Amino acid sequence: MEFDVRDLLIISSIPGIGPTRYRSLINHFKDPSAIAHATARQLAAVEGIERKMALAIVTFFRNGGAVHTKCYVDEQLSRLNRTNARVVTLWDKTYPAYLKKIYDPPPFLFVRGDFVEHDSWSIAIVGTRNPTPYGTNMAERFSAELAALGITVVSGLARGIDSSAHLGALKAGGRTIAVIGSGVDIIYPPENRHVAERIIEQGAVVSEFEMGAKPDAGNFPRRNRIISGMTLGTLVVETGIDGGAMITATIALDQNRQVFAIPSAVDGKRKSGTNLLIKEGRAMLTESIEDIVQELGPQLTRIVKRAGFAPPAPDLSLFEQKLYDTLNDEAVHIDILAERSGMSTSDALVHLLSLEFKGIVRQLPGKLFIKS
Repeated sequence: MEFDVRDLLIISSIPGIGPTRYRSLINHFKDPSAIAHATARQLAAVEGIERKMALAIVTFFRNGGAVHTKCYVDEQLSRLNRTNARVVTLWDKTYPAYLKKIYDPPPFLFVRGDFVEHDSWSIAIVGTRNPTPYGTNMAERFSAELAALGITVVSGLARGIDSSAHLGALKAGGRTIAVIGSGVDIIYPPENRHVAERIIEQGAVVSEFEMGAKPDAGNFPRRNRIISGMTLGTLVVETGIDGGAMITATIALDQNRQVFAIPSAVDGKRKSGTNLLIKEGRAMLTESIEDIVQELGPQLTRIVKRAGFAPPAPDLSLFEQKLYDTLNDEAVHIDILAERSGMSTSDALVHLLSLEFKGIVRQLPGKLFIKS
């Protein structure tokens, strides 16, 4: 369904209309403009619209509420035009598919840039605003490797890990999406404006907050649900135990999405949120992008194959490489592999199990082995 942006903005201006009621009204009436002409009884028939709210909506329109919001709507449209932004609604085909599945998806998003089909296969990378050199390096490395596989990297454009995640994807020539806690025309922090411009060229800058909205502290926890909600999983790179990335990880788990965490050094200087997530079993210990691809399975391997990419080959020992080269796409018995490689059966089995742990060999019933 395509809606007039002006109608969308007018409905959002009604006092007491939050995302849940907004979605219910649009789903019921199918057209924002029809809400202005509905009776209190018709409105009260909508799920989540109690009688008091129905009367408030009727009063809003009968008392010229839509007229009074004209200046606001005109300003929003002007800001949209000046920044070449647009509104993508929950009912549009281009709205992020996985974001539609969360408990409270935004009824519409303000977008600078474009969504593409490949964005359905995306991973969020989040972490502290004050990273160590190790954290910065890990964020850029993982982001670049994911982007090279054709996977879109999603983050929040904040200082620190978020910025490194975006830059890693950009440098790799991949796609990245920034979900921000202000209007898409108010880039925060200001030093990331040039990064935002590059993101717009290779992805999108996205917000549920109106044009001109300032980056108020209360906005960021809300935007975190979008970062995790539009992705298949969230990778936490480096964070304290009370950092915003921990909130994102918790939200991701509530959304039934996988959480990954890169372990931090145990040096006693500060407590590590990533280590805590791993220790509590809330996140998967992640040492390489192969861990992510293997855990998410067909959800990611389809896009990896379709994009014509292959994950970077893991480091193999001389004996592992020798065994791997004897395998093909057909299952081979351990005894035959041992004979071909010139190893004893017991030695061949040890190295094959190592290859299995690295995710490039599978063991089948009957001591048969095959390339993954």
